[in-house]
Amino acid sequence: IMDPYVPPEGDARLTSLSKDGVKQQMQKLRQTAASQLAGGKGGICGGNARICGENCRNLRGKHFNKQKLHSLVTERCYPDMVRGNRYKTIRWRFVESLEPPRVVHVRCEGILNRGNLYGQVTVRMHSRQILAIYDRFGRLMYGGEEIPKDVLEYVVFERYLVNPYGTWRMHGKIIPEWAPPKDPIIKTVMIPAPDPSQEHE
Repeated sequence: IMDPYVPPEGDARLTSLSKDGVKQQMQKLRQTAASQLAGGKGGICGGNARICGENCRNLRGKHFNKQKLHSLVTERCYPDMVRGNRYKTIRWRFVESLEPPRVVHVRCEGILNRGNLYGQVTVRMHSRQILAIYDRFGRLMYGGEEIPKDVLEYVVFERYLVNPYGTWRMHGKIIPEWAPPKDPIIKTVMIPAPDPSQEHE
């Protein structure tokens, strides 16, 4: 990720009336000005980003499609999305958007030479989602299918700008240092088989 976006601490929790909220608004204005100098929104809007993100998560779950997923994510992002999912069942559902997705950071740089341009856009998405992960025996490892959670994400999309038919693809996520830790994985254990000698007694 070129020039990663630094999310303001307390985002989605501070009001614009508080002292920290005013500081956050000023920092946001400075970053917006830098993004506009880098080329505006780069042709992607928040709604398209949300749809792309939903498609990626759906394809990673029970409707896994390797070719389709490769068309939606970059080569850097693909291993992160599929690593460790081989024997697991993932149930994910988008419930609602708490705030409209918005572009918060835009960067455009040439790699190797000035004519080889890549664009990266960071989209802030604040939504309510349901996620449950089951192990290969069907036992719940993480989350749950009943209680939706509020999720604040900073997703980076990338496009090869030289190709006129190129599309924006998910490239990675920015996880701020102040983000709360994830819930621990529920450890599942094998139930020991009954001892035949004790059954006979």
